[in-house]
Amino acid sequence: MNIVYKSEPARGRQWAQLLAQLAPEATFRQWPEVGDPQQVDYLIAWQPPQNIMQTFPNLKVLFSVGAGVDQFDYASLPPELPVVRMIEPGLTQGMVEYVTFAVLALHRGMPRYLQQQRQQRWQEQPTPVAGACRIGVMGAGTLGEAVLRPLVAFGYPCASWSRSAKTIDGVRCYAGDAQLGAFLASSDILVCLLPLTASTEGILNAALFNQLPPGAALVQVGRGRQLNHQHLLDALDSGQLSAAVIDVTSPEPLPPGHAFWQHPAIWLTPHIASQTRPESAVQALLDNIRRFERGEAMIGTIERTRGY
Repeated sequence: MNIVYKSEPARGRQWAQLLAQLAPEATFRQWPEVGDPQQVDYLIAWQPPQNIMQTFPNLKVLFSVGAGVDQFDYASLPPELPVVRMIEPGLTQGMVEYVTFAVLALHRGMPRYLQQQRQQRWQEQPTPVAGACRIGVMGAGTLGEAVLRPLVAFGYPCASWSRSAKTIDGVRCYAGDAQLGAFLASSDILVCLLPLTASTEGILNAALFNQLPPGAALVQVGRGRQLNHQHLLDALDSGQLSAAVIDVTSPEPLPPGHAFWQHPAIWLTPHIASQTRPESAVQALLDNIRRFERGEAMIGTIERTRGY
């Protein structure tokens, strides 16, 4: 197997060491050193090169180094080329940790206490019990189901929303446009884990925020282009939303002077909620390549008509 990696170079060096141990028969190169491009079987990338098929005419599978696949230009790819997103336990665990942290922080009012600390103000604030703080997760795929499990265990009333119907133990599941309003009305903390598609771009906007209970909070760990920045600022300033934890933006990074940097009700992190961990990611890649070479279905293969 001939693999080319095009992503963060330092992490790529870790991948090279792990692949040498786990699959010594494989040839692994880091972009831009690709060897003979006609011999490349598998490309794993975040930002792929332009004209992928012209660059690698015999490519068998295109892998994303992360959970997202919206960075690929599908119009330039042959329809028979499999495109596979990363599903691996390290990435999932990272998202579980981040969302759990964010929900606990918002429930316990930590953004407000951080403001008080900066103001040198010592003041207790009322905190509802977990059973009175309703959590809604938009996106009920692999990551959505994983982040819901510990929230249910903490005693939060949890709901999910997805395009198609799902069943998750301990979670009230909503699906489709017809049930979106009821889902939003029952979400005191809304977690966005949706993939980026034509229907989800710009979905976090004033119309959606106004369907949440007054004073609700947002955790945005989906894709940057889903969030209307000005609509979020307006919702925070009006009190319709009380706080937001934002890990993904468009663009990334935000420019100097952007309102998110200094807004007292926003916690901003630099797209670190969930990252592939080399040890488990390399094993997941090898498992999928071996599945492909045996003629079996790969884990994480996307349906292009859905975009995920």
